[in-house]
Amino acid sequence: MINDFITIHTADGDYKVCIGEFENISFEKKYSKVLVVTSHNVAGFYLAFLKNKISHQQVFECIVDDREENKDFTTIQQILDCAFTNKLDRKSLMIALGGGVISDMVGFASGIYQRGIDFINIPTTLLAQVDASVGGKTGINTHFGKNLIGIFHQPKKVYVNPLFLKTLKQREFFAGIAEILKIAICFDRAFFDFLFEKNLNNLDVLSEAIKKSIKLKADIVEQDEREDGIRMGLNYGHTFAHVIELETSYKKFLHGEAVAIGMQMANSLALKLGLLSPEEVEKIEFLLEKYCLLLQYKICDIKGFYNKFFIDKKTCYDTLRFILPNGIGKMKIVDNVEKEKLLEVLGVYA
Repeated sequence: MINDFITIHTADGDYKVCIGEFENISFEKKYSKVLVVTSHNVAGFYLAFLKNKISHQQVFECIVDDREENKDFTTIQQILDCAFTNKLDRKSLMIALGGGVISDMVGFASGIYQRGIDFINIPTTLLAQVDASVGGKTGINTHFGKNLIGIFHQPKKVYVNPLFLKTLKQREFFAGIAEILKIAICFDRAFFDFLFEKNLNNLDVLSEAIKKSIKLKADIVEQDEREDGIRMGLNYGHTFAHVIELETSYKKFLHGEAVAIGMQMANSLALKLGLLSPEEVEKIEFLLEKYCLLLQYKICDIKGFYNKFFIDKKTCYDTLRFILPNGIGKMKIVDNVEKEKLLEVLGVYA
């Protein structure tokens, strides 16, 4: 049964994040047709289960490849073609059933289909439950970089069921934990201390961490829906991570794994700038190691890595911007980092 709700207030209206098991999928209004978009793997586990929860006469399905390297225009076209083939109209609904890649693509596809139709998120990975499914950021990758094309398009509802995580591979589970650590480090010292003391392999502890992560993100999104200020803090580690993903063609690391490496790099920069103490860096690394996230990456071309920063979405007027922890529990948006200091940090990983 649904045992908790978090309401998110946005410029386009309010929507609920429903946490817990659900008996059915309820719609806030009448839809003409429903298109469920999922991946091959998730379909095998949950597609039939979900369709049994939808009380609607016209429910169609679209199964796509959800690997990060396929998060592109080709797959978006596949989703749109399926919508056109089944004659979805402006009163239709898309449902994203899957991980972060599915959430991002369905949010984008629904936002541009006939200039925008509604969608619902049903995340099946930890990373999607605590991050990608909430907040309305959607998009796809290009050969220039990650998530460089997209729109803000808020879902009409999100269903978060921790029991979906039982079928998740351990590596994917740990990758999702990186996003939980990220938000605690930048926004809530008490939450970080909770994570430091507890074990997320315990379902009760995990459920509490999921709720806390979503609540924190909801508060941040309400303050800064379009990512003009405080919401940038959710990108801690991501500026470095996106370059790593680009250099490895999105194939070597899961997104959360790349974020974990990016967090280490961001911590090195924060240490050099006096924003983190060595003891705080050590505590963060302890948690990363606890969940097999103290991963390594070798930078082969420091200048090439540096130049890729300028495609980052936070970069304005050719000025780099980094999100760094300012002690544990706070964050700072840092502009105009001296190039020499940044290259020194990158040199540690070369």
